[in-house]
Amino acid sequence: MRTGIIQSGLDRRHFLRAGAAALVLPALESFAARDNRTEDRPRNFVAIGTWLGWHQNAFFPKTAGRDYEMAATLSPLKDYRDDFTVFSGLDHRSINGHGAWSNFLCGQSPKSFSLDQMIADSIGAKSRFPSIQLVAGASESNTKGGNAISFTRRGVALPMVQRPSVFYKQLFTSKADRARTEYMLRSGQSSLDVVLEDAMRLLEEYFESFRAVEKRMGRQLDIINDPVPEPDYKLPSYDPITPNLQIEAESIMYDLMTLALETGSTHVISFFLHGLGQVFSFDGKALGSGYHGLSHHGNNPAMIRDLVAIETAHIHCLAGFLEQLKEKKNVQGKSLLDDTVVLLGTGMGDASRHSNRNLPTLVAGGGFTHKGHVAIDQSQVDAPLLGDLYVTLMQRLGMEVDSFSNASRNMNQIFS
Repeated sequence: MRTGIIQSGLDRRHFLRAGAAALVLPALESFAARDNRTEDRPRNFVAIGTWLGWHQNAFFPKTAGRDYEMAATLSPLKDYRDDFTVFSGLDHRSINGHGAWSNFLCGQSPKSFSLDQMIADSIGAKSRFPSIQLVAGASESNTKGGNAISFTRRGVALPMVQRPSVFYKQLFTSKADRARTEYMLRSGQSSLDVVLEDAMRLLEEYFESFRAVEKRMGRQLDIINDPVPEPDYKLPSYDPITPNLQIEAESIMYDLMTLALETGSTHVISFFLHGLGQVFSFDGKALGSGYHGLSHHGNNPAMIRDLVAIETAHIHCLAGFLEQLKEKKNVQGKSLLDDTVVLLGTGMGDASRHSNRNLPTLVAGGGFTHKGHVAIDQSQVDAPLLGDLYVTLMQRLGMEVDSFSNASRNMNQIFS
């Protein structure tokens, strides 16, 4: 039976004002004590979201707590069950439909300032790339416009890198590439000045987006001649960018994401797992329908079986990522997994019904004390929102925040 979670009304500002008196609050003691020590905070944030959601019955364990039986989709993570927490019953109370998918990181209002970009504004400037946006399983046309995972403060969709080779070159540019990039950046700055002059006659909402681009270009110029790591990693001879090679692309992207975090090239990454009509083959056998068609299964057992096979393949890739993060250490001897908050989720609770309720969510790493399966009873009047969890993630990363979208509390007690 699922256990209802009632969120404490104590917010972070109240907690900080309470000072030493907070030591008498056992529900928050463990989390807060570690959170207030800068050296114990994770430095990285990774968000991974699926366009077509996760089949809830195969993602959520049937019981709450630590001793749950691993659900089918999460079975590749069986060796890491102490390193992550599964959440059911959380969402943003957003509108339904694919058009609202971006509520995953944006909260109740789709295509608004996304969680990863809030975090990037806080911790991203300490790295070569304030944030990196990636995508797998999309065609070129599906990476245009608002079909994205990350959005600026003004709701502008950020472009995503689809080719692993392009991502690799961004991380580990040669001297010739850096010289060419510097020329393009300086030329771009000149062009940007002209655009800004013209933009003075346009709506005020665009100014911040231009300034954000200018700021990032300036940051790239500042570090253009900094030493670039030379990794011992060999890219495949081809880019698996066609949608039916999505799983292969994910595996390579996770390798490169690990390198990006290990080398300190970035502290913030978002990874969009798209889903189109591609037909996957596993063990030499093609599935009965395309990925998107399977998501509209209508409770057909055969279609659900094939859909879960795809989603389990996604989790196999994630398991490889967590394994790499757990094995690698930073200069303080801390595992890269403890140094990284990994958020896996979606803006689509049930793609078959286009419902954005009860969003399957998983948090891994981050040095948290993980609690197995946390089942939220949404019928409770004071049931927490997904945004309350996001407040906790941001606080864990050292940000002084007490709200996100329509959420104004935290879930710190969950990890104590």
